[in-house]
Amino acid sequence: MAIILHIDTAVETASICLAENNVLAGFEMNEVQKEHSSWLHPAIRRIFEMAGKSPADLDAVAVTVGPGSYTGLRVGLSAAKGLCFSLGKPLISINTLELMASDARTEGADFIIPVIDARRMEVFTAVYDHTLLELEKPSALILDENSYGYFLNKGKILFTGNAVNKVRKIIRHDNVLYHEQMPTAKSMTSLALDRFISMDFSDVAYLEPMYVKEFHEAKH
Repeated sequence: MAIILHIDTAVETASICLAENNVLAGFEMNEVQKEHSSWLHPAIRRIFEMAGKSPADLDAVAVTVGPGSYTGLRVGLSAAKGLCFSLGKPLISINTLELMASDARTEGADFIIPVIDARRMEVFTAVYDHTLLELEKPSALILDENSYGYFLNKGKILFTGNAVNKVRKIIRHDNVLYHEQMPTAKSMTSLALDRFISMDFSDVAYLEPMYVKEFHEAKH
């Protein structure tokens, strides 16, 4: 039996869920990105109350580590680390792009390409096959008409994520399918449980967000 708290604050919509052996026990979502920090800790308290559980009942905490919003990633990872440190529980990290590919996986696609909006014509992206094997590592890519050309000629591609409309404007091909919906923390449960069972845990002290590209703070 595994009770896992799942935290996803990587993009504009944040969510958390509590699941026991993949069975949902509670869920909350916040759609105002600038409020993720103030929303998260009260939401965690509410979700335990909703489920009739306490943090001490947890077996692990799972968190998305990016790529995504710089601030959002820090908010989620900080909360997850704090819980794991204070409770002595293991930490499970999930690549946001892998989560997107897992959530959108369909029998009709040979390749799954998650795309996260990174402003202008840039996206955070990676390439997976239909088994979720990573074929291209997460990166920041400026889209143009030659993007993903190798895979377009190899089979059906499913683009998924909040930057799908950017892809539509540039890439037109018979082998392209689209899935615009972003996953929530509910979508994390299977990946997290698999990692819990295999004891694939991250180092609570040293785990850092996957930023993909360097963060430069604005100068005032």
